Amino acid sequence: MNSLAAATGKEIFDLLRDDLAAIEQEFGGYTRSQVHAITEIGEYLRQGGGKRLRPALLLLAAKLFNYQGKGAVRLGAVVEIIHTATLVHDDIIDEADVRRGRPSPNTIWGNPKCVLAGDWLYMQAFQISLEERNLHVLDLLIDLTKQMVEGELLQMEKLGTLIDRDAHLDLIYRKTACLFAVCMQLGAVLAKAPEEQQLRLREYGRAVGMAFQITDDVLDLTASEQVLGKPVASDLREGKATLAVIHALEHCTPEERAKIQTILEQRAFNGVTHQDILAILARYGSIAHANQQATHYAELAIQQLEGFPDNDFKRALLWLPKFVVAREK
Repeated sequence: MNSLAAATGKEIFDLLRDDLAAIEQEFGGYTRSQVHAITEIGEYLRQGGGKRLRPALLLLAAKLFNYQGKGAVRLGAVVEIIHTATLVHDDIIDEADVRRGRPSPNTIWGNPKCVLAGDWLYMQAFQISLEERNLHVLDLLIDLTKQMVEGELLQMEKLGTLIDRDAHLDLIYRKTACLFAVCMQLGAVLAKAPEEQQLRLREYGRAVGMAFQITDDVLDLTASEQVLGKPVASDLREGKATLAVIHALEHCTPEERAKIQTILEQRAFNGVTHQDILAILARYGSIAHANQQATHYAELAIQQLEGFPDNDFKRALLWLPKFVVAREK
């Protein structure tokens, strides 16, 4: 088999269909509680769907080494629960009204219940992971959660400010790419892969996560609300400067810089429109620059797969970075 021949989305779904269905079932079972609000919120979030990219990465990493155990499904559910918990807390922090085209949980159940439900989901994820009886797995998940919480706190400190490129990339790693990286490493750990291969797959996950978030941030600026399932330019309204905006700030005039700064500080388009910002970004090729950076990370991810066994799961991993940067929502 030609190791450079990437799979297609349908082929990947067919490869993982049974395991993803099992993860979905586990997710539903693991989020049930004697406390009705937790079960309600957990089921509402599960039904909201999502790409399930993170558990798919874990499955592919494990299957790359012909792993046959049940741990990949269990930990696939764990990483999706952790991801879901972060979304619950993010919506509260961002005061979001919409998530994937539906009312966000905090608008239905209120902030206090959602904070506690998010906390419960984190604790449930750790409890399930203990079933693996593997301290390395637990270490990875604890470090992951610390990184993500630190990322959220750092972002809150930076809201409304003109952060630089390095600070922004660090935030992307902590809030998004770290989870992608750990998903890949967990799969390799389950399969007892050599440490060098574990670390290369972790780097693959980090690079895919960086590409994913940069693309996500571009779509927030350029896609329609109907496609996104949430208001456009949400990041700017929340005081967040993302890569395309940071690139424009590195090149624009003082007057243009003041317009962007006004939105970030006031967290509203008062006297400056979304179209004004898009015009500034277009003038300096900032959207194209961000897309190029996402493609760069996708290519870095693909490079990490050199030397791994040529099989259907490697073909799937070759396809994923290209999908991440080409998607429209």
